[in-house]
Amino acid sequence: MTTEEAGAAVPAAQRGSWTSFLKSIASFSGDLSSLTAPPFILSPTSLTEFPAYWCERPEYFAAIADAKPGQDRALAVLRWFISTLKDQYTSRNETMGSEKKPLNPVLGEVFYGSWPDKNGRGLTELLVEQVSHHPPITAYIIENKHKRVRLVGHNAQKTSFSGGAIIVKQIGHAVLTINETEQYVITLPRLRIDGLWYGSPYIELADTSYIIGGGYITSIEYKGKGYFSGKSHSFKSTTVPMPGQGGAGPKEIVVEGTWHESSKFTKGGAGTFHQVNEQREEAKPLTWTDELGESETRRLWNLVAKGIREGDFELASREKSRIENEQRQKRKDEAAEGRTWELKHFDHQESDPIYEQLGRLAKLTPPTEDMYIFKGNWPSGFASL
Repeated sequence: MTTEEAGAAVPAAQRGSWTSFLKSIASFSGDLSSLTAPPFILSPTSLTEFPAYWCERPEYFAAIADAKPGQDRALAVLRWFISTLKDQYTSRNETMGSEKKPLNPVLGEVFYGSWPDKNGRGLTELLVEQVSHHPPITAYIIENKHKRVRLVGHNAQKTSFSGGAIIVKQIGHAVLTINETEQYVITLPRLRIDGLWYGSPYIELADTSYIIGGGYITSIEYKGKGYFSGKSHSFKSTTVPMPGQGGAGPKEIVVEGTWHESSKFTKGGAGTFHQVNEQREEAKPLTWTDELGESETRRLWNLVAKGIREGDFELASREKSRIENEQRQKRKDEAAEGRTWELKHFDHQESDPIYEQLGRLAKLTPPTEDMYIFKGNWPSGFASL
């Protein structure tokens, strides 16, 4: 393949750096997140903002609480989860032309946002903190107190190169709690980033993820083009009662379709299951005050984001290097003084008993995972919403 073909979607001035970036990926054996990407492939958004994708359709999140406990609720949780995938994995292609590499958050970076109460759905609040830099781990809580629905989770990525694509193994999980009594464990799909040769990356989901709770186990199998449906972004979910549960309902509910468009029941139900046609609703960031600190993500990356959006890659690169060098110095100072970084909003715990208990039913691997417990210290700005 020639350089021209390889960089068809790359700005002419950046083609050389894109080709050398591809070569460095292909020969790299460690975690790719430590590689420096050419500026034009950078997103103006930090990974700290990504947990907001869980709730860009707040009605689906609120609807979980309204569903009848049991099968109806298990399907409401699945419908909400599937509805988040388009925003999580294709929305940047629609707004920026291709998948972009998000900015690597600094340790202690935070993001606070909300979705207003509309049509009685209740106010939904979001808090995110970067709880580790090596490896990069992001912890978050999304809560609708009116509906008594809360999602707490963390995730990290391990990236590698295989068959011309970047493979991203998502590490971590989320726990969804309803009415303080009912809990669901949610695991994350593996990602495959294709389209690199043309400088126009896009994400395809792979393997299987699980939703376990409320008396049901749902496995979601992801396939790309050329598998059972021949369509990009295809999935097939199977929902079955946990051993010894299920009552009189169907023993197996199967839903098939494309996660970025629509799906339908193919067993145990009839008609449309989900459709993604309404506009996504982005989180409204909390107005900055001193309480939020200089590590609030949009304040921290302001000039880098400005450079990327305006095509001023020199500004973006200079500011990004300044922030990264400041962070390195902070870690050196801490090490010299024998201090460790203290988390602001979360406490780390080595194992998550809910993950272990529910994960056993689906034989999840790994069988144990750590967790981050929210301290309950929402910034005071949320009180006025």
